[in-house]
Formats: sequence, C-alpha cells, structure tokens
Amino acid sequence: MPAQSLLRADGVSHAYGAHTVITDLSLTASAGQRLGLLGENGAGKSTLLRLLAGVEVADSGVIHRPSRTGYLPQEVRFDVSAPLSAIIEEAVAETRAIELELTDAAASLTTDPDAEARYAAALEAAEAADIWSLDARRDTVLAGLGVAGIPLDRSIGDVSGGQRSRVALAALLLGQPDALILDEPTNHLDDDAVEFLVSRLRDWRGAIVFASHDRAFLDEVASDLLDIDPSRLGATRFGGTYTEYLQAKAEERARWEATFVAEERELAHLTETAAVTARTVAHGRGPRDNDKFITKFKGANVQRAVSRRVKDAEGRITDLLERRAEEPPPVLAFAGIPRGSQPLEGELANLRNVSVHGRLDLPALTIDALDRLLVTGQNGAGKSTLLGVLAGHIAPDAGTVTRRRGLRVALLQQDVQWQDGSRTPRDLYDRALGAHRAGTVPLDGLGLLRTSDLDRPVGALSIGQQRRVALALIIARPPHLFLLDEPTNHLSLTLATELEDALGTYPGAVVIASHDRWLRRRWSGRELRL
Repeated sequence: MPAQSLLRADGVSHAYGAHTVITDLSLTASAGQRLGLLGENGAGKSTLLRLLAGVEVADSGVIHRPSRTGYLPQEVRFDVSAPLSAIIEEAVAETRAIELELTDAAASLTTDPDAEARYAAALEAAEAADIWSLDARRDTVLAGLGVAGIPLDRSIGDVSGGQRSRVALAALLLGQPDALILDEPTNHLDDDAVEFLVSRLRDWRGAIVFASHDRAFLDEVASDLLDIDPSRLGATRFGGTYTEYLQAKAEERARWEATFVAEERELAHLTETAAVTARTVAHGRGPRDNDKFITKFKGANVQRAVSRRVKDAEGRITDLLERRAEEPPPVLAFAGIPRGSQPLEGELANLRNVSVHGRLDLPALTIDALDRLLVTGQNGAGKSTLLGVLAGHIAPDAGTVTRRRGLRVALLQQDVQWQDGSRTPRDLYDRALGAHRAGTVPLDGLGLLRTSDLDRPVGALSIGQQRRVALALIIARPPHLFLLDEPTNHLSLTLATELEDALGTYPGAVVIASHDRWLRRRWSGRELRL
C-alpha cells in the first residue's frame, strides 16, 4: 500500500463541554496493521474513532488520514425512502465512474483518432479497479454477511436495523478504501457473518482501527491493541493478540499485588521500628548494678542513638509513603451464601412439556444444585423466554414448572428497569440488603462501580453502569439459582472476563443465555441449544 494509507493521530485531546474524554492521545496504524482499541466503557473509544474518521474535529492535536477512509459507526443513518441499492452504489461510485469513462473512451475511438491515449488510460484504471467483477464481488459480500436474499430495490425503511447495518458494512468493504475505521462491526452479525468479516479484515491491505466488545473477534482480527483507559498513564500499546494481552495483564496484576503486599509489610515494620524498636536500649536485658554509672557517663550517647534510629525509620516511612503502589482495585467476586442460609442440594427446578405460544417449546429440563447450563440459539429461539419461565416472570401456556421449596432465584435481565430512577446505587443497595448486610459487604468493595457513581441517580447512569448496579444487588446476596441473560452485553471487556471467572466458583446453580462466542468457546458445563 502507498505511504498515504497511514492513519495517525498526534497529541489529540477532545472534550464535550466540561467533560474531557480524550487527553493528549497519539497512535499510528500503518498499511496491514489492525489496531483494536481497549478501554472501560466511557473511556472514549467511539469518540476517538469519530475523530479519526473526520466526523468530529479534535479540540487540539493533529490527525492524518488517507483521502479514501471508510467509517462504520455503531448506528448508521439512512434515507429510509431510498432503495438498499443506494447504499451500495454510493460506496462503489468511484468504480462505476471508471466503468463509465471506459465505455465513453471506447465509443470515442470510432470518431476521434486521437482518443487512443484516453482509452489506454481508462483501460488501465479499469483493470486496476477490476470493474468487470464488481457485481460478482457485491453478491459475494452480501451473501457472506447474510443479506443476499433481500432485493436491493427494497426501500431501506422496510428492512430491520440489523439488515441495514449489514448492507452498510458490505458497501464499505466493496468500496475498498485505503483505511477502515469500524465501531462495533460485529453488532447484528451471526457466527457465519462474523467469520466472513474476520477473513476479509485479516486479508485487508490498508490500515484498520476498530473497537469491539466481541472478545473472540478482537482475538482473531487485531494485530495490535491500544488501551486508552484514562486511569492509566497515557495510552498503552500492546503488540499481540487479545489472549496474549489478558495473560500479560494477569501477570501485571500479580506483580502489582505482590508489590503492594510487600510495601504494606515494610510500612508496618518501619512504623513498629519508629514507635518501639528504635527506642529500645540494652536489647531487653534487665538492669544491672552499674547501669547508673553508664547512664551518668553515656546517657547522652544513648539518647542520640535512639534519636538517630527513630529519625532514620521515620525518613524511610516518608519515602515509602511517597512512592508506594496504590492498592489494586477489587476484582469481582461473589460474597458467598449469607449467614443463616445453607446451600441447597439435589434438584432445584424441573420443567416438563413447557410451551409459551410462539416463543418456546421445551420437552424437559432439570436444574440441579451447582449446575452450570449454557443456553444457546439464534435470536428468537426462546433463550430469554426460558429464563423468564425459570425465574417465574413468565407463566407458560402449557406444561409444568416445579421449583424447590425455599428456592431463591435471581435474574440479570438484558434491559434493567428501575421503579424510581432518582434513587442512587448506594440507596438501592442499602434498601435491598439491609444496613447490616450492606455494611458487611460494602458496595464499593465488589469491583463493579466507581466511587463517583455510587451517589448518582441510577436513571442517569449508562446502560452498562445500570447493569453493574443490578449485578451488585444479586452477587452481594447470591441466590440458589442465578439466571443471566446475555451477561456480557454492555459490560467492559475486563468486567465480562471477571464475571465469567467468578461464575466458575459461584455457590449455587448458574444458567446463562448468550451468543457471546468467547464465552461459548470456553464453556465447560452443560449446553442446551434451542
């Protein structure tokens, strides 16, 4: 690829009003590099992609992009009255223009003897753009992304949002820009379409910068990773796969924890030295008859020695306090079965010939204590409906549902609803658990919410933050049967991984409905495909 395919940002900063999102960030993506962005929700990944694409202008810094840069936002805007073909034709307009020029140049050969140079140039451009295979390439990409069966003369407003996004992605790939900027490109894609996209991007010759919550997609596509989390000292680049990144992060966490523990021990030792040890004289032996003479002649020296020891210990304490590592943030963990409640054994729930009209037909299902069940299937297969039946939120039209007496069930839903959005996470937590339990298992110790979010109205939080609150209300008092509907949706990559790790030691039964390929590939329990 030519040098102009380089995508670069130098010292970019951007804010929305008083809220600074990106500060002095730099990055480079050369031809053939596929740079995946990492960071907590709200770290500014989508903002950075918009700045790179030129959709927004940075407050400061410089951005260089190829003139032919393609951008796929999370939500693509369309003229709903236009046909689907308009999305495709806009993307390939340059190739169509080359095709038209070749046709006109060929026609002019019969009337203009000097048109041979024009025709030769047009033919060279046509061969470079491979105009003769354009329609075949269009059909291949539409089929690969799962929208080949939709007539292109159909209006954009007559198809689903997911189908529109797939057509827009197909158009972007057909346009073959020198650089690609993609924001959550696997949204609305099934497994086959994701595999097709992975193959295309791995063969892409230009630079790619993308953000994705699909950890499997990150692992398969990214050649480099850039962590833009503002809690870190600037952006951190990692040259390797997402799997390798997780391993490096785990090793970094282990070193951080070991350093913190060692420094806390050293601090305790120095504090003890300054308070007691350095002031001790004669190594703890009892007084002797001639000590009064020693005190008379050497008392001043003893006091100077004590003062020197204390001053030395206090100086070392000051140095350590200035340089010591911060305590690592808590990792998500379940608080355990509450006192006075015993884990159940045996069968927890039993479903027989359960049917919910048009949504679910299930001959039989049994859930035992400590069971691990993953429910999979395409959209509309009934995954969420099954969880609703197990939770008692949906009554089946036919069949029987038997639950163990005293069974505590909790469901983490995809869409969290709050009766009063003005309440804060801290207030909701205290009310749900009671003052004693909330004090024993504090909300800020669960590894879910930042301190700054504890006293904000829950209705003002993002979708991901609201799911964190709902998760906190469950894990602080774990139920016997924990149901999770697409648990990794709207969670950061780090928290999603921590949640999966914590579920491995959950003190009860777990049923998860998910399309997450990363989770599914690593699942070791039972699986029910609907």
